[in-house]
Amino acid sequence: MIRVAVVGAAGYIGGELLRVLTTHPDVEVAAATSRSLQGRQVDGVHPNLRGRTRLAFSDEDALDQYDVVFLATPHKETMTRMPDFLGLAKTVIDLSGDFRLGCPEAYQAYYGVRHSAPELLDSFTTGLPELHREELRTADRISVPGCMATAGILGLTPLAKAGLLAGDVTVDARTGSSGSGARAGVENTHSERSGAMRVFAPVRHRHEAEIAQATGLPIRMSATGVEAVRGVQLVCRTRLAPGVDERAVRKTYRAAYADEPFVRVVAERRGLHRFPDAKILSGSNFCDVGFALEAGSGHITVIAALDNLVKGGAGNAVQCMNVRHGLPERAGLEFTGLHPN
Repeated sequence: MIRVAVVGAAGYIGGELLRVLTTHPDVEVAAATSRSLQGRQVDGVHPNLRGRTRLAFSDEDALDQYDVVFLATPHKETMTRMPDFLGLAKTVIDLSGDFRLGCPEAYQAYYGVRHSAPELLDSFTTGLPELHREELRTADRISVPGCMATAGILGLTPLAKAGLLAGDVTVDARTGSSGSGARAGVENTHSERSGAMRVFAPVRHRHEAEIAQATGLPIRMSATGVEAVRGVQLVCRTRLAPGVDERAVRKTYRAAYADEPFVRVVAERRGLHRFPDAKILSGSNFCDVGFALEAGSGHITVIAALDNLVKGGAGNAVQCMNVRHGLPERAGLEFTGLHPN
């Protein structure tokens, strides 16, 4: 059994990690920390875990040694504490934004503060098995991409690598309220969120930098909060390289994702669910990608969707752990989503 700890386990990502890990056949969850809730039962904060665990929140000072430590800790804070975290386990999987960007100048530009541990940036492997599986097999330090970044990277990378795209990419991202975390402010109260489509990042959302770094494409991204609780959907618009047609696009996606357990190409000519829709992915570790071409114009729209807490966070982290420790990649991640939902 792999002995794991979840640091910052009281939030939405921490709770989702516990949900997946407590049902994982090869994992023992040995510790779940919370600064303010130590001693309280985990299922008092995450009621979906009633009957699944008797674990209580512990203080971080009580942590000892583990095989894997998952960090569901805040952006801008995690980097200052990373030297201590690295001493807790051979494998550290970070779900904050602090080690996603390889360039400290880019981090400062998008997060508004200087990186306090730039010497550690190059030691982290990007936690996206579809693109970094071989590196992850031996990686001791893993940085899981952001939720919207994961969708954008999986949607755009196959076409970018094949040289099928030309020009800037405009990314229109929509996200549910859980993406703001369990301690979100007044803007995420029901009275403000219900029925709203609030553009909270009209330019330069921080996941823009992650998508650009991974794909090598010029990205211009905006983000809108929608009424859903879970889910991310990205609509990406750009131009195709000369001579590229629908057949080439579909063939490229199929070649890239034919053997991937958690990416599906969804681009149908008819039917209610023709394109990726986050609603039917709730609770699952799938990312669906699709596309549509505008006849005669050379334009393409790429669509990608996922559950921000699972494939956009905790599920992706567990998938990385499975790869790193030689476990079946689907272990603990078999849930298929719900329909209707």
